[in-house]
Amino acid sequence: MELAQDKIDLIEKIIKSDRKFANNEDLYDDFFNETCKRSFLIVKTVSSDATLEAYLKKIATTSIINVLKSEGRLRRTKTGYMSSRELPLESAVQTDIPDYSKIIITYEPVDIQDTPEDLAVKKEILQKIVDLIYEIDAGTPDKNYLKLYDLRYEKGMTQKEIADELGISQSEVSKRLFRLMEQVKQAFN
Repeated sequence: MELAQDKIDLIEKIIKSDRKFANNEDLYDDFFNETCKRSFLIVKTVSSDATLEAYLKKIATTSIINVLKSEGRLRRTKTGYMSSRELPLESAVQTDIPDYSKIIITYEPVDIQDTPEDLAVKKEILQKIVDLIYEIDAGTPDKNYLKLYDLRYEKGMTQKEIADELGISQSEVSKRLFRLMEQVKQAFN
């Protein structure tokens, strides 16, 4: 079996550039012989250099894997091949380490008392909102904005419950609440 020197150099370059060659340099002769044996016919028949190099890379990778497996340095795992010197991650995990993912941390709510100034500002804002709603309701009494506000924000009823209470559709309740809040926002701006 005789190969031209340029083909031998190409095979050598491909083998040495393979990532499995690192830490296995002592098996170079086996890698080279296996690759040459498998690629002899292809080297003689393929004329394109790019195609030949692509074929040789595949053949070299397969040859390296076969040699490493036969030497006991490589084993097949669920995710591919692994060096027999490495431990699978599952076996490396120690069982005496506590599992912190199941620990639940709870915090007690902190009750921050409002200062008298904060309370005065809140009271002033709420009073302004109430005054605005009275004013808006007085301007359009047929919309029942005051009753709507009371049922939704004071009593906490749903839009469906308000619709049943006022005898209007739920979409109408939604529209009126939206208009009411828009008017309140405009008054604050």
